[in-house]
Amino acid sequence: MHPLPSAMEHWLDHLERNRRYSPHTLAGYRQDLHHLITIHPDTPLERVTESHIRQAIARLHAQGHKPRSMARALAAWRGFFKWWAPKANMDANPAAGVRAPKAPRSLPKALSVEQAQLLLDRPGRLRGLASRKTGTPGEEASEPKPASASQKGVAAPAAEPDGASFFESDTPIARRDQAMFETLYSSGLRLAELVSLDRQYVHQGSYTSQSWIQLREQEAVVHGKGNKTRSVPLGRKAIEALESWLEVRSQLLKGEPDSDASAALFLGARGQRISPRVVQLQLNKMAARAGLPVHVHPHSLRHSYASHMLQSAQDLRAVQELLGHANISTTQIYTRLDFQHLAQAYDMAHPRAKKR
Repeated sequence: MHPLPSAMEHWLDHLERNRRYSPHTLAGYRQDLHHLITIHPDTPLERVTESHIRQAIARLHAQGHKPRSMARALAAWRGFFKWWAPKANMDANPAAGVRAPKAPRSLPKALSVEQAQLLLDRPGRLRGLASRKTGTPGEEASEPKPASASQKGVAAPAAEPDGASFFESDTPIARRDQAMFETLYSSGLRLAELVSLDRQYVHQGSYTSQSWIQLREQEAVVHGKGNKTRSVPLGRKAIEALESWLEVRSQLLKGEPDSDASAALFLGARGQRISPRVVQLQLNKMAARAGLPVHVHPHSLRHSYASHMLQSAQDLRAVQELLGHANISTTQIYTRLDFQHLAQAYDMAHPRAKKR
């Protein structure tokens, strides 16, 4: 992959330093910028026109890119030229008037209330069962095996071996995992927001917290997408799990931790701030132990949070604020999920709706 022009590198650096974009988003934008300069290798950036942008979108479509992928590419190009055009004395942003093909909006995958309760009420199953299926209880997960295809709904938990404790709360890793997933479900955080949390607000030397928890106030302060900060409540179960984890957090610190590790709420086994990938693997491990036959991604808990809140409160604006959505239309997709839930209940309960 050829290096990007310096102007594009400066823009990505601006997004990272000043807008606090996540590494995942920056990597996607970098790839999208490469698409543009690969399609038009001989065109200087200041001479790119709307025609060039439309040709690039047509090329991506011909190469098999999906509408969502093309929309993200356009967002990257539009954002870059919005920043670059005034500096290069361009007449206008060449990507401003171009629209990507409309992508179908699929429903988010959310757990049922019962599945969410089973996942969080039975963390890590039992010591003997865990050591046979997923390794030592105090270790982080390797890639878990998928549930059997014969399983449907929520599988019945296996019998407890004699002498095993029900919760594995006596290991730091298990306490940490329980705290992470209670927090995800309690507050509807994004994965990047979860791993960015500090155990308290820290401003020391060159380090300043971006996101942190405040247990006394029963809330988390989160710096999320679009450089926006919001406060989200922490439920009782999440607070109990966090307090339990903080009692043993120091056991995962290694040697003399740096500023980031010292401040981080959740630590990996190596004593550094936990990585998003480890969170994903640990959630899969917990879901497998709970007997859930579905793939559970951290974002599934965010979707579940939003869906269950709407089912109970029916307050779309409040859920929008809690999720940190800039546009209400993003939140409205959960009303479709809620309607789907109600329609299924209707089909099962109404005497004239039941299939013969």
